[in-house]
Parts: sequence; structure tokens; C-alpha cells
Amino acid sequence: MNLVVSSSCLPPFIFCSLSGRSIKNNRRTETTKPAGELRGEKNPAKKGNSNSSSVDHCFTSASRAFTQKKLADLKSLFFSLASKSQSNDQYVSYPVFQEYFGLSGSLGERIFDMVTQHRKDDKMTFEDLVIAKATYEKGTDDEIAEFIYQTLDVNGNGVLRRSDLESFLVVILKSVFSTESSDAESSDYKEMVDALLDAATFSKSDDGSEKGMSFEDFRSWCPLVPTIRKFLGSLLIPPGPVRPGYQVPDLLYEDSVSSDRLLLKKEYAWHIGGALPHHELVEWKLLYRSSLHGQSFNTFLGHTSGMEGSNMA
Repeated sequence: MNLVVSSSCLPPFIFCSLSGRSIKNNRRTETTKPAGELRGEKNPAKKGNSNSSSVDHCFTSASRAFTQKKLADLKSLFFSLASKSQSNDQYVSYPVFQEYFGLSGSLGERIFDMVTQHRKDDKMTFEDLVIAKATYEKGTDDEIAEFIYQTLDVNGNGVLRRSDLESFLVVILKSVFSTESSDAESSDYKEMVDALLDAATFSKSDDGSEKGMSFEDFRSWCPLVPTIRKFLGSLLIPPGPVRPGYQVPDLLYEDSVSSDRLLLKKEYAWHIGGALPHHELVEWKLLYRSSLHGQSFNTFLGHTSGMEGSNMA
């Protein structure tokens, strides 16, 4: 894919994506064993209270979203994390959860609270993990969006305030660019955060003091900020090179071109990349820059013709 970024009739520069293959995930479901057997109990005990029965029902239903192999993988992961939590394989503590999934600050606390169903006991059970992943990763688009919205809704009143969303966006940007600017301050991302928030609608109010984002506002905002949506939709995926929402294209250009003169900053490339598949987010090569190569249309064509892949202007 060739990326063309233009601010005039002739684009100031062009990047070409050096891509590989895309990867497709096929959603699969199959019937499962009784809840106790899925948890690894040799003799599943009968639950006598309605709360336990409700949990078993949700767990059994959620388990149907996964293959037996995937459930076995989740069980293996749970026992590994529970062992680090020193809980006798009963639960995963928040510090271990936070470290494994690479989540810090308020965002990590909120997703852990959602996964543990707001019990406030600092204990994630195997049932919690399966139920959360079934909703968060296997649910419908609306179910996933609602899960994310509730995660961001700090007060739990169905109104997402701009100030709350701003703090989460700063956490996201710090998480993505931490390796490049570990000492970055919140103010360093103010321009980017303001631009993302200005694209949102805040139409709902709980007490009249500050307008907030309703769930419908949130759903309308997500297509406008695809990278943010990808990031928030991958919080229960361990950090890795293809974790959605985390990839920042490596911008390749000639030594004679100063990075501070490029219009396409790494933050903008990250944002643009939200609309592209992950295999096109590895390297973007600078093909043309008007101040370096001249503004002749023939020169422009000479630098950009013959390149394989699609173009983005």
C-alpha cells in the first residue's frame, strides 16, 4: 500500500507500506462439558444458592463461544497466573493481571473491575476470565461496544464525562508510545487528545454540571477513531507485535530528510493506521517530498509510479 498525505495540489510527501500477508480469524463455537468439568473439578459440586447457579449458567453459556482447545489454553493461562498470585490456583490477583496484560493506571483498574464483575475482592476466577472473554471478544459488535463503554464509565451512571475520557486517552497514548518517550507528560499529548475528543459528541448530562457521552454517542464516535476502538477492544490480549491498536508504523525516509520537518508524525501514522489491517502497519517508506524532489508533476509521477499496492491520499 502506498500512502499519500497531501496539503496542496501536489502532495508534500508519499509513504509506501512494506507489507506482508493479512491474517483472518474464524469464529468457532461448539458444545461444552458441564461447568464443573470445564473448571477442572473431578467431581463438580452442586451449587445450592442462586448466585452460584447464576455464575454457573453464565459460565456454561460463555464456554460455548470457545473450542475445547481454546478453553484448555485459557485454563492453562489461568493456572499460570494464579500460581504467580500465590492463591493456591484459586484466583489471579490484580498486580499479576496488570503485569501480564500490560495495563496500567485507571484503564487497568477499570478492566479488572469489569472482568471480576465489580466484586472489589481483587480476585479474578477462571469463570470471570471465560465470561469476560466470551463477551468482550466473541460477542456482537454492540455487546463489545457496551462492555468497553461500561469500562470507561467510571461512575457507572451511563454518562461518560469528557474529563474521564481525556484521562483514559492519555493512558492509551502513553501505553502506545512509552518505549519512545517514557518520560512523556500528559501535556505532551494534549493536541492529540483534544483532536480526538473534538470529534466526539457529549449530549447527555447526569446532574447538569458537565455534559457526558451517552452509549449512542460512543457508538457514533468509534468509527471516527478506529485506532482507539482497536486498542480498547484488545485489552484482554497480551502485549505483542500484532496487538490491535498498539502498532505504530516505522517511517522510513532518506537521511537528508529531517524528521521534525515531516507532516506525518508517528502519532498521526498510528491514528491513520487504525483503518488498515495490521500487515500494512509495519513500515511506511517515504517516496516523495515536494521540498526535496521538486514540485514538477512529472517528477511526482516518476517517484510514485510503478509501486505495488494501493494508494491512500
